[in-house]
Amino acid sequence: MTQPEAGSFTLFRVAGITVFVHWSWFLMAYVQFKLQGEEYSGPAWVVIEYITLFGIVLLHEFGHALACRQVGGSAEQIVLWPLGGIAYVDPPPRPGAWLWSIAAGPLVNLVLVPVTGLLVVLGSAAGWKETFPDLQYYLVSIAVINLMLLIFNMLPIYPLDGGQILQSLLWFAVGRPLSLKIASIVGVVGGVGLILLALAGGSIWMGIMAAFLTYRAAIGFSHAKMLQQIAEMPRRPGLSCPACREGALQGDFWRCPQCGQPFDMIATQGQCPQCSAQFDSILCPQCGRSHPADAWQQAATDPYAGRSGTGA
Repeated sequence: MTQPEAGSFTLFRVAGITVFVHWSWFLMAYVQFKLQGEEYSGPAWVVIEYITLFGIVLLHEFGHALACRQVGGSAEQIVLWPLGGIAYVDPPPRPGAWLWSIAAGPLVNLVLVPVTGLLVVLGSAAGWKETFPDLQYYLVSIAVINLMLLIFNMLPIYPLDGGQILQSLLWFAVGRPLSLKIASIVGVVGGVGLILLALAGGSIWMGIMAAFLTYRAAIGFSHAKMLQQIAEMPRRPGLSCPACREGALQGDFWRCPQCGQPFDMIATQGQCPQCSAQFDSILCPQCGRSHPADAWQQAATDPYAGRSGTGA
């Protein structure tokens, strides 16, 4: 289990993906219920609209997760919380795989645009505004919410989907560290811009979201600097990671989980020089995946090693 699940409850599990809901989701649902306007004739419709909203968010996150699996990555957890949803995806460290894994989420909303729009048109043609006003208003609200989610997510502000798509596209041209650095800088600038808009408009909710995005973009920038430092480190000739295809680092970049001693796992053939603990697999510090030592040798000679899955 990953740390973001703290304070979350399991909803269900499907296709090997566990869906959690954070406790604050219920708090926000209560606030939404108490602040309902006069658009509906009863509170039940507010509940239905709120649940539908997170149903759309859940479909969006499943788009990320299933696309990640399609390209050979792992995706096992989705968490719903007041700011939306988070799909914990780990696609192979290739720009095409990342691009498809990220773009699949907004594509779900894009597919839903004509579907929700058609329902609004059909309801209007059937005269539901007069005969079933609550239902017609609900259909209009869902159509608008889905469209706004699509537009907002496609803003080029890291870590929104638009910002991560920008990073994936830049990755093809300038590599992973620089692409993440550029996307993060754009994300910080965009996040600060949203904060200013929130202050000008008096929107507390937008301010919270903008502050969160700015914070995550700053973390992305720090991660980019770390990736750049790793990229400049000495390499061991003839060995490369089967997953990310990067050359094996040469030096004490591994830390023994039993005694904490830093050591060169490749040079010592997986044995800690301090406590003599033996490790059968070598962890790649660059992508976080572990592989047997002989797989690293194979990856250095086989251009297709580690490239499982289909898609980008």
